[in-house]
Parts: sequence; C-alpha cells; structure tokens
Amino acid sequence: MTRRGQLAVGQRRVWIRDVALAARHEFPSAPREQPHELARFLAVCPPLAETFAAAARGHKPPPKVQRWFFVPTAMGKTPWPVPVLDDLADLRGLLGLSDGDLRWLSDTQQPEKTARDEALRNYRYRWAVKASAGMRLIEEPKPLLKHFQRVLLREILEKISGHRAAQGFCRGRSAVSYAADHAGQSVVLHVDLEDFFGSIAAGRVFGIFRQCGYPEPVAHVSTGLVTNTVPRATLSALPRPDRDAQLAVHNRLVQHLAHPHLPQGAPSSPAIANLAAFGLDRRLSALAVASGGIYSRYADDLAFSWPSARNDGPLDRFLTTIGLIVGEEGFRINPLKTSVRRAGERQQLAGLVVNAHPNLERKEYEVLKATLHNAARSGPSEQNRRQHSRFKEHLRGRIARVDQLSSTRGQRLLAAFARIDWGETGAGV
Repeated sequence: MTRRGQLAVGQRRVWIRDVALAARHEFPSAPREQPHELARFLAVCPPLAETFAAAARGHKPPPKVQRWFFVPTAMGKTPWPVPVLDDLADLRGLLGLSDGDLRWLSDTQQPEKTARDEALRNYRYRWAVKASAGMRLIEEPKPLLKHFQRVLLREILEKISGHRAAQGFCRGRSAVSYAADHAGQSVVLHVDLEDFFGSIAAGRVFGIFRQCGYPEPVAHVSTGLVTNTVPRATLSALPRPDRDAQLAVHNRLVQHLAHPHLPQGAPSSPAIANLAAFGLDRRLSALAVASGGIYSRYADDLAFSWPSARNDGPLDRFLTTIGLIVGEEGFRINPLKTSVRRAGERQQLAGLVVNAHPNLERKEYEVLKATLHNAARSGPSEQNRRQHSRFKEHLRGRIARVDQLSSTRGQRLLAAFARIDWGETGAGV
C-alpha cells in the first residue's frame, strides 16, 4: 500500500506510510465492496489531513495524484441467497441492459425531477383522493422500468427474509391472515402510518442493498432503479388544503416526494417497504409480547390485540411508547386513524370484521351480490360504474376474497357470476 501510494503521488514521504497503516488498521480486510467508505476515511485521516494543512500554511506544495490505480469492487458477505454482483457489469448482465440504458433508468442524476417532456420520464403520475381525506400520489413506472423492477424483485428482494409480523405483500400471507391474528380478542388497537412509502428515503433502500453484500456502486444504481424523485410540475399540481390542521401533513408529503423515495405504484416498493420496516416490526412485536398481546402489520396498518381487557383506559401510555418507537424508526403515526375497539364493539381490520373470525362486512357482501344479480339481468356494462378496464377480473377478485373467508358465500357468488353474459367483449367489459 505504501509503495502504491508513493507511485500515485510521485513522492517518497513518511506520511504515505502513516496513511497506509491507518487505513490497514481501520479496514483489516480490503474494503472492495465499499470504496466510498474508504475514501471518506482517507479524507479525514490525520496524516493526510496534516499534510494538506502544512501545504495550506505554505510549508510544502500539496500532494497531487500523478498516477491512478483502479481496483475492481467485489461482493461482500451476505446472509441471503442473492445473486453475486461484484460490479456494475454484473448488474448490467443480470438485467440485460447497456451502460447508457442503466444510467438513464436508474436516474442517479435525477433528470426525472426536472424533465418537462413526459416522454423523457420513467414514471406516470396520478393524484388520488384518499378515503380518509387527503391526497396520495400514484407513481406508476413505465413498462420498461417496471420490467427491471420486477427482475430485481424476483432475483434479489424476494430472497431476503422479512419479519414474520409483516402480513402484506408476502407470499402465503394476506389481509386475511393479518386480520386472523386478532380475531376473537377482547381489545383490538389499530394504528396507521402516515405516507408509508414516501417516508422511506433512498438512503434506507441503499442500506438494504448494502446489507445484501453488494458493493457501493451496485447498491447505488440498484437504489436508483427502485426509487424516484417527483417532478416539480407534478408537485405544484397538488392543491393546498383549506384547513390549517392539514397543512403540516401536506408539507411533509411534498417534502418526501421532492426527494428520492420509494414510489407508491412500483412493483418493487411493497417488498422494500417491508424490509425497511423490519426494525419497526421487531421492536413492536417485542412490545406487544411484553404486554401480553399480539402485533402484526399490513402495509401501513399496525394492529395490536389482547385476549383480556386492559386496565389502562384508552391505552395512552402504550400509544405513547408506540409513537416513540415509530418515530425512532423513521415513520410517523397518523393520529386521525388510531382506534381502540373492545369486544362489545365492531372490531375491524383491513376491511374485515374480526370479532369472532375474519369476515366480510355484511353490507359489502350484499352490495356485491346485488351487483352480480343486476349484471346477469341487464348486462355487466351498466354495473361497471367506476369504469374498470377489466371488470370481469375485478369481480372475480372480489368473489375470491369472499370465498377465502366463507366458502358457502363464495359458492353462491360464483353461481351468480356464472349467469352473467359477457358477450364478445369478455374481460374488457
């Protein structure tokens, strides 16, 4: 290391050996997967800093690099069976991309933020009104980027172990399993997280790829492929709320979207969000167990339940502790959607009633049954009031949800569905 340092600056100086010894002490093994960490260390390394300080005082000319030595990056240790990607060439090979296309799609220089021509963007944007007031931005990646996000999801992200408390977007788990955890309990507490996807910044995503053992350049570009910065014109289209109470929420949303974050609408985002919330799930699970209860999470919905009534009123102290943990893990509670339901009240999670066992609310079942009956009698087009592009599949999905909860109800709805005449339009109705 000393010899290379001397060749690099064209000098034989004692400080070069001192820098090499300091680097060797800080990094016992060659940091092939973290060149930027090494660079940051060298930037503040005392022997090198003192050399530049002496040059600033006019004692000696500052050292200059006369010759560059390039060392390839390499994969570090990984706890998961993810593919080995030693450098960007390996990442390009995994995705089947050229260097130019990789740089464009990863948006590491953030041209998406300033591009005025929609054709130059990798996302399409749509503001949607939340059922509980407020707005959410759907950031849908265009087909090319969406394809490569799915490749990363399949080849890397799905191979990383998440926390068992996460019930959403996990194979073999669903809203039903999330609700089933809390069925028949005496007390059910529901807490909602504010702007769940948007609050997960690119730095946290970069950390996930680094935990996989990927060298910094690979982790940096992979992060760019699955995060996004919303164009200024799109953010300016978000109307300011009329009420001052909602202004702080509005400002936080804009702040999140204006910086690299996890886009709501990308196929890779749910899996990454679960991994980013691993620490949150671990700490809240421990908190629930210590209190004699159960914890699980479905996306941004947190649920706690206990088999017997608690004596701490509205769970004020418990909620305060939850708020502290949520804040320390980089999230924020939406206080307007916090609820406590006891056995004598309707206990509802993810749209399912859980007082005895997970079940669909009767009103929702009756509406679906009426929709199927009317579609069979007068045609499906008149019942497609929300203009679903694939109404047939939409109805089948809703029936499958009912069937998962009650096979008796599911069979009745399937029989009604079979009586619908879809004509030649089929799934496009």
